[in-house]
Amino acid sequence: MSSSPAVKLIAFFGSPYAHRAEAALCLKGVPYELLLEDLLRTKSDLLLQHNPVHKKVPVLLHGDRTVCESLVIAEYVDEAFDGPPLLPTDPYDRAVARFWADFIENKLTKPFFMAHWVEGEAREGFEKEGLELLALLEAQLKGNKFFGGDRPGYLDIAASMLGPWRSVVEEVTGVTVAKEEEHPSLCQWARDYSSNEALRPCIPDRDRLLAYFTKNKEMYRAGVRAMLQQ
Repeated sequence: MSSSPAVKLIAFFGSPYAHRAEAALCLKGVPYELLLEDLLRTKSDLLLQHNPVHKKVPVLLHGDRTVCESLVIAEYVDEAFDGPPLLPTDPYDRAVARFWADFIENKLTKPFFMAHWVEGEAREGFEKEGLELLALLEAQLKGNKFFGGDRPGYLDIAASMLGPWRSVVEEVTGVTVAKEEEHPSLCQWARDYSSNEALRPCIPDRDRLLAYFTKNKEMYRAGVRAMLQQ
């Protein structure tokens, strides 16, 4: 009896995008080997070989197959492996989950990120936009523990930057955008996501994550200054 092709994930500690791919594997119960890059120093030949287009993590290696981009990987893992479904089975519900994942990716992420890292008056505009967008996402929980119901799925993976990363970045920057009094469901969701048993193997150690962002605080500040000048 032949064994299944090996699953490997090229990732980087501290990346919420790499976490998405790892979370998909954890939720599906897929064994995998984690290949951590040191992207602050260099990019490995393995990464450049398997993702020559974007040269970024995460990259999933499944036997001789290569899959790139975090949410694409999540969908591939959902379809390629047995286990609890990440996306809803109903076509309409699947479309809704993909819509809100795209909302997070292309509407929410930038202002939320900028609101924490930009300094001075420019931050106010990003914070205002971030608050408005968070309110829209808050409404999608609809009283549920997770976006898909009682267990985490595709949309929870898409929103995972609001989980373990949010409180760490808040502590490092001294900025809080998602507030308990304004976003109670999202704040509770973040706690539930970070403590979920199935996700426990891939939730980053908070102290290590805090040390990473503290050490690289000025790098992120410089990055947003460059973005503002574009």
